[in-house]
Amino acid sequence: MEASWLSIIPFLVVIPVAIYTKQVLPALFLGLLVGSYLLEPTIIGGIQTMFIYVVQALIDPNNIKIIVFLYAFSGLVGMIKMTGGIRGFVEKAAERIQTRKQALLLTYVSTIGTFASPTFRFVTIAPIMRALLKKVKMTTAELGFVIETTATPVIVLIPVATAFVGYMVSIIQIATENQGLEIDPYSLFIQSIPFNFFSIVMIVLGVYLSFFHHSKKKSNAPMQIEEETVEEEEDWHDCHPSVSKELPIKPLNLLLPLVLVIALTLFLTWWDGHVQGFGFLEAFIKAEVLDAMVIGLLITVLISFAMYLFQRFKLEELISGFIAGGNELMSVILLLSVVWGLSSITDDLGFSSFIVAHTGWIPQAFIAPLIFVFGAAVSYFIGSAWGTWGILMPLGVSLAMVSEVSLPLVIGAVFASGSFGAFSSPLSDDTNTIAKILGLSVMEYAKYKLKPALIAAAITTGLYVAVMFIF
Repeated sequence: MEASWLSIIPFLVVIPVAIYTKQVLPALFLGLLVGSYLLEPTIIGGIQTMFIYVVQALIDPNNIKIIVFLYAFSGLVGMIKMTGGIRGFVEKAAERIQTRKQALLLTYVSTIGTFASPTFRFVTIAPIMRALLKKVKMTTAELGFVIETTATPVIVLIPVATAFVGYMVSIIQIATENQGLEIDPYSLFIQSIPFNFFSIVMIVLGVYLSFFHHSKKKSNAPMQIEEETVEEEEDWHDCHPSVSKELPIKPLNLLLPLVLVIALTLFLTWWDGHVQGFGFLEAFIKAEVLDAMVIGLLITVLISFAMYLFQRFKLEELISGFIAGGNELMSVILLLSVVWGLSSITDDLGFSSFIVAHTGWIPQAFIAPLIFVFGAAVSYFIGSAWGTWGILMPLGVSLAMVSEVSLPLVIGAVFASGSFGAFSSPLSDDTNTIAKILGLSVMEYAKYKLKPALIAAAITTGLYVAVMFIF
């Protein structure tokens, strides 16, 4: 379709509505509805068009694979919680930690086994640190900051076995297909990882605060847990349902499924490339990675079911745990469905052509920095990395194609911008979850994090400017 200013109207609706309401899904739905009526401006036609676009998105084979992966992964985490895997890990780790250095080393080392999602990280590490707060000798705000730098900033850089991978690859696929590009979205995701500068800078800051910065005195801010309270509150099991006293203590119920899903994903990825006749390293590049991830996960779920049944957990309880876990991501699956439909509608309205025709005046060196700064502002006000990625990735890829800027660089900038909001926004799930577990005031804690986050954002912007001159 030829370039039309109408194609940007859905985005002009989505962004301000999301910022004003602090809700991503209603804003995206409204943008989808507006786009549908622009294509079919009749009372019934607009609704029918919206329905058709969403259904077409949902029946796409790759999209179905992503939905299955997200639901099954979250369902597996639900079973791990229910069978005492998380509580068992926390209990055993807390028994062995005696010093601040040991506790902080555990925080970083445990990332190897608990990088499934930010919430997963928080419910395995934060209760340990809360129980050991006196030994750790840090303010709770500093403690929360250190834990968070090992969550989203790390997880968005990991290319396998996380709740983020399927969504991130899907967003790239949407944007590249709208541009008519036949590029493997997973390969683009891998190439974009080194350019997610914000996440990398935040990890470095976290390491500095953990091992090289020492607070001289405890904070008197209202967000601070009182030391006397910590001493008296020997029972930390109430800070999150996943570490409740009512659950069994079985750390292997966490470790074995995670090791299995990672190993199977890597093996099946290599195997898919191997049977196509590629060498060892090239096999990983040429393989159908999404297929390998889904199949590896489904095998892990089945083996985990068998393992838990052998431990005499009831089948009905396991099924309930799996469904409860999977249902926690239904809002994300719904979000994806709307993003898929909105992307297709704006493409049919001529969004790509409009970007080509009207953005050539932007200096090439400013593309990545502008995308990051704009996306960081959006993500801060809506508090959602995933929502930001869904809104901005089509725009970022279109600008990259028009300006002939490196696609992995721009994709990395989009992911970095969403990571900023997930880390720093008082509306983000990360901020609210860690504040609840550690007993912090959400707004005071978010205010504490904002300064280092802005410093990291400024460094990130400078890095994008520098890299743009190199590329």
